[in-house]
Amino acid sequence: MRIALVTDYYLPTLGGVQTAVRSLAEALATAGHDVTVFCPDDPAGPAHAPGRSAAPAVVGLPVSPVFHPDGYPFAWSPRRVRALLRRELAARRIEVVHTHSEMFAALGGLRAAQDLGIPVVHTMHGRIDVYTRNVLPVPAVTTVLLAVLHATQVPRRGIRVAADAPYTRTRTARRMWRVMLAQSRASDHVVVPSRHFADKLVDRGVRTPVSVVSNGIEPAVLDAIGPAAVRTRASDEPLRVLWVGRLSPEKRPEVLVEAARSFPPGTVVDVLGDGVARAAVARAAVGTPVRLHGSTPHDEVLAAMRRAHVLVSSSVDFDNQPMVMLEAVATGLPVVHCDPDLAEVVPEGGGFTTPSPDAAGIAAVVRRVHDGPEMLERASAALVAARGSAEQRVDGLVAIYESVLRPSPAA
Repeated sequence: MRIALVTDYYLPTLGGVQTAVRSLAEALATAGHDVTVFCPDDPAGPAHAPGRSAAPAVVGLPVSPVFHPDGYPFAWSPRRVRALLRRELAARRIEVVHTHSEMFAALGGLRAAQDLGIPVVHTMHGRIDVYTRNVLPVPAVTTVLLAVLHATQVPRRGIRVAADAPYTRTRTARRMWRVMLAQSRASDHVVVPSRHFADKLVDRGVRTPVSVVSNGIEPAVLDAIGPAAVRTRASDEPLRVLWVGRLSPEKRPEVLVEAARSFPPGTVVDVLGDGVARAAVARAAVGTPVRLHGSTPHDEVLAAMRRAHVLVSSSVDFDNQPMVMLEAVATGLPVVHCDPDLAEVVPEGGGFTTPSPDAAGIAAVVRRVHDGPEMLERASAALVAARGSAEQRVDGLVAIYESVLRPSPAA
């Protein structure tokens, strides 16, 4: 099958969407499909890498020379993006377009596919209502502009979002939910990596077919990780705590830093990642056992996971299915998480939900793990036994592709 993956976030920038799309592209190509990734052009990106294999191929899209939200290249203008995609989709005889974001690369892919009569599958990777509230400057204003620009590409007529849920109480949140619902309505099938987010989408009014399909880790990364090892810790050995992600308010890295002030003496806390909150987190970390390492290559992230005793995920009511948690599962690294919804990401017995989402909740669990090394060993053993759950599998997604290709019974 000839498949186009269209995303606003891809290599060499780092993040969960980038990791998920790369994993999917390589797994589909390994399964024998003809895969092309379309993403905003970046001179340091894979589209310009010398000698890069054509499977999967990467095609760069036009970008804004001045606008780089959160440091990412921004696909622009809609007309140029759509025109390039239309030419490339036709030339490559693409059969299915799979979009992975709600910005203008994905919107261009959606519009170009509609122009050519190609079905569109859309993966909803995350909560843009939370992301825009925390990352965009003056979100009450900038989300209006974003929503208006989105509406020029995807109609939202008739879409209403009630203020009857905790996550839709604000006007800004409802504005972004309309964006998500409009893009879902314009697609032929919606894929969501987690049940908890899929339920929210359906509850808010998505009527397009919705399937829950877990992300996964491709064989090349599993090979790089190597065999998962059960974590053990001697009583005189420091507890090594790891945090990996974008340093942005919706990820709540400052809550980890606050919790670290109450960690047992000798605990080592490594934070890998960069973002708009880097300076604030660095100031807060003074006098704590937290060490900030900045943007970290993926192979070094995996190496840090192999060394660590426990991974902490501090986000709440934002993450869908964090790729870093799947990587932790693959390395046998137990996970402490603040969001009860994320329990579905961690195999049974392999993690710990904090009793409260605040710093005190994180500190309480870390102290228990520190004082009870047998807890750490049991959780790690559960992950090692369930490592296969983190592997990338494409059969379910290919079945969805095939379903949108089949003519309807009424046709």
